[in-house]
Amino acid sequence: MHEFAFIFAGFSVGLVVGLTGVGGGSLMTPILIFVFGIKPHLAIGTDLLFAAFTKMGGTLSLARARIVDWRIVGQVAAGSLPASLITLYVLQRLGPANPATQTVMTTTLGLALLLTAGATFYKVLRGKAVPLAIAPELISQATRAQHWALPVLFGAVIGTLVTITSVGAGAIGVIVLMMLYPALPLPRIVAADIAHAVPLTLVAGLGHASLGSVDWPLLLKLLAGSLPGIWLGAHLMRKTPDRVIRSLLSALLAYAGVKLISI
Repeated sequence: MHEFAFIFAGFSVGLVVGLTGVGGGSLMTPILIFVFGIKPHLAIGTDLLFAAFTKMGGTLSLARARIVDWRIVGQVAAGSLPASLITLYVLQRLGPANPATQTVMTTTLGLALLLTAGATFYKVLRGKAVPLAIAPELISQATRAQHWALPVLFGAVIGTLVTITSVGAGAIGVIVLMMLYPALPLPRIVAADIAHAVPLTLVAGLGHASLGSVDWPLLLKLLAGSLPGIWLGAHLMRKTPDRVIRSLLSALLAYAGVKLISI
């Protein structure tokens, strides 16, 4: 019975990700902790690899469409990947199943969910203020940050947050890229964010696996549901009122965040 429940959970999260682009980690980790009673370190580790595999397909299709700005992905990854490895080392020294470490994980996860809720609602308010198209000759200028260190610095913050909580590579990453590259069209910002999430969640997820924080059978069940869910969500996206879904999601994420902080 539990197997079908996990597959359905994967399908539901995949459907929402396909509909809204909100990161699966924002939804899957709280579901695993609250609905299924999975230990926080196992929920986070499993969800990181879940995110890596679900976003690989999206990255391939975006790369084929030639809208991934690899320079931006490289700049942010230069900060996020080393930060993820350092965070994994600290987790390994402390022990991921240690009660104190679990408390840090759940509290940080709660704060990350509140940030994601705010970021999701911000996108509802902003609408399409960011341009949707840009002249090819202006792309080079639009993908250059005000200072080379800013993407690396923000990348390090995202890398640490994602490794501890599995949350942050989605909605928070998009808001950060919107601030760093204000002239870049929204589709390119989303594409860079998704492409960056793949190596980050893969490195963090494999690191958690080396610590014993990944439930492999659970991962397979979640993926079995999520992949068709994402496909369906992407096809329904144009027929669904985006602002309504994002507003409901931000309220749901804020509730989960407050609940995690108060554990």
